[in-house]
Amino acid sequence: MIHIVLLAFLCELVDSTLGMGYGTTLTPLLLLLGYSPLQVVPVVLLSDLVTGVAAAFFHHRLGNSDFRLGSQDLKVGLVFAGSGAVAAVAAIVLAVKVPEFWLTLYIGAMVTLIRVRILLMGNRQISFSWPRIIGIGLLAAFNKGLSGGGYGPLVTGGQLLSGQARNAVGITSLAEAAICLVAVVGYALSGAAPDLALAPYLLFGALLSTPVSAMIVRELPLREFRRFVGAATPSPWACSC
Repeated sequence: MIHIVLLAFLCELVDSTLGMGYGTTLTPLLLLLGYSPLQVVPVVLLSDLVTGVAAAFFHHRLGNSDFRLGSQDLKVGLVFAGSGAVAAVAAIVLAVKVPEFWLTLYIGAMVTLIRVRILLMGNRQISFSWPRIIGIGLLAAFNKGLSGGGYGPLVTGGQLLSGQARNAVGITSLAEAAICLVAVVGYALSGAAPDLALAPYLLFGALLSTPVSAMIVRELPLREFRRFVGAATPSPWACSC
């Protein structure tokens, strides 16, 4: 299982540095290794919950984000979390009922759509608005609950296009942890019996990367940070499974 730990470390390193890539990359890789969606999605959500909290803590500690009471970053994170709760639960209801083939196909299709949408936006700046933040949160959380991934590219990319900077990564980590909590509880209440055999390996590998990621974000020039976020957005072929 060393390869699972390494995959989790690398995927979370990218995720906690650029605000995307953990579930979006790890889920299809685990599917390609032969695991089923219901073996993969719940444990990816569980590990993302724990590492999201850890990443938000380190981003706050190192000054990349500000999660003090009343801060703008905390408000945006809570709006993302609240607006996505219902969408995540709705997605879980579908996930336990949809045949495996269609669930796997959806994962690939959504990753492709995310990529195309961000590429079409290019460098165009979009003014900040709370309705847009709520809409992004709903769509991203629905995808997260259904596939285990796809949250970061929408939320982080949407924030950057709305004028946010390094703080977008910490906000995404905080909000994603809350969405994952809702999703994990939803799976527990759905009656499904997820296989948690992968959970310890994913948790161990992913947690190791969170302090390293926060340090990278702090030291990386903003222009290069934006460039790396754009390059990290999943390619249309990332989920050809």
